Amino acid sequence: MHALLQDKPTFGLIVGTRGLFNSELARQGRGQLLKKLEMLGYDAVILDEGDTPTGAIETFEDAMKCARLFRENRDRIHGVIVALPNFGDELGVVNALHQAKLKVPVMVQASDDELDRVDVKHRRDSFCGKLSVCNNLAQYGIPFTDTTFHTEAIGSDAFTNDIHAFVTVCRVANGIKNARIGAVGARPAAFQTMRISEKLLQKSGITVVTVDLSEIIGSANRMDRASTAVKARVREIREYGTIPASIQEEKILRQARLSVALEEWIAANDIHAAGVQCWTSIQQNYGCGACLTMSMLGEKLIPCGCEVDVGGVIAMYGLTLATGQPAALLDWNNNYGDDRDMCVNTHCSSYPKSFIANPVEVSNLDVLGESLGAESCFGAVKGKVRAGDMTFFRASTDDANGKVRAYIGEGVFTDDPFGMSGGIAVCRIRNLQKLMKFMCKKGFEHHVAMVRTHCAAAVAEAVSTYLEWDLYVHE
Repeated sequence: MHALLQDKPTFGLIVGTRGLFNSELARQGRGQLLKKLEMLGYDAVILDEGDTPTGAIETFEDAMKCARLFRENRDRIHGVIVALPNFGDELGVVNALHQAKLKVPVMVQASDDELDRVDVKHRRDSFCGKLSVCNNLAQYGIPFTDTTFHTEAIGSDAFTNDIHAFVTVCRVANGIKNARIGAVGARPAAFQTMRISEKLLQKSGITVVTVDLSEIIGSANRMDRASTAVKARVREIREYGTIPASIQEEKILRQARLSVALEEWIAANDIHAAGVQCWTSIQQNYGCGACLTMSMLGEKLIPCGCEVDVGGVIAMYGLTLATGQPAALLDWNNNYGDDRDMCVNTHCSSYPKSFIANPVEVSNLDVLGESLGAESCFGAVKGKVRAGDMTFFRASTDDANGKVRAYIGEGVFTDDPFGMSGGIAVCRIRNLQKLMKFMCKKGFEHHVAMVRTHCAAAVAEAVSTYLEWDLYVHE
């Protein structure tokens, strides 16, 4: 599990003020903001009230003090909240951010004026001041997130919701920009769809760490089957789902050794998510499938995807960062009768078990079992995906134009029947045909990451604003 999912979010705070306006409004706003963050369970890094004449940021000197404090706390700060209880001084704000050079998400809030309090003593003019601050942020190339409403009170529910959403934006943007993605083995030769540019990913801060599949297989083969780790993993496998009586104990033990070997490599290399060469080498050269191992890692919030689909795995990781929930990688696979807003997504499967309605079956791969032999294909997690909300997300690279591209949207899993074996997800997505046409025209892959909740808005903000990906938001 990534530390970002465990750390208590910490925000750098900049409260702006301007000499022409009542600085007491800034002092009050500062106190309200700190109280609110404490109530929500978030930490703050902010200058002491006595460090500047007004307790807020206005002058260049104020900005330098703020920037110095932010730099000293660089490793703690997940994002910055700029609050404008009055007009604010745009140069004070932008200089603090420019000099701190944190390269974390920034959210800009401005407070409402009240209709009966617009005299000289009480007017805020934050409505106008926010435009000036944002103009300067744009000039300096500092990306930022806006609030739901142009102005909203610090004490409002709207701002509470915006802070919570901003936490998600910070987790996704910061997590992806520092991601270490495992590529375990070579992609299957038949799957040119899984090609991706590591160099373009590196521009977004994503490092792809490769390992030859033979190293994982070798580690598994050398592993003492009587070791504590292997015995514990056998117990985990038996508790993970129902295993048919026909599956030999040796097959379970073989899967356990593979699982421990891969997890040890992931831990040793600080891998956040991994794509795995799941066929046919592992079946032919080791004697089991990889789906169960990937499923169990995904359930531990270490997303793993098949066919060394690095782009799909990055999308899985983004969804897990956004929600703190396991993500799955699925095929866009079948139409659903003549309902053009429905489809069926499937895989062998490697879905985390929390994706699936009980009972969960752990047995042999179906399609590969037919061609390679069931005796070398134990390790599939089978069942029907539970009904409920879902978000879908896909990342890829456009090598010809030198950019990372992606699409995202929301839909639902349904409980409609479908008589296919494996991991089955019946999906309903509004305007599905529009999405399919977009994917075909743009040459997107047949894999897609999904998570069991709605989170598209925050993920879209993170990857489009802070990673500058070319993003299509399906609506």
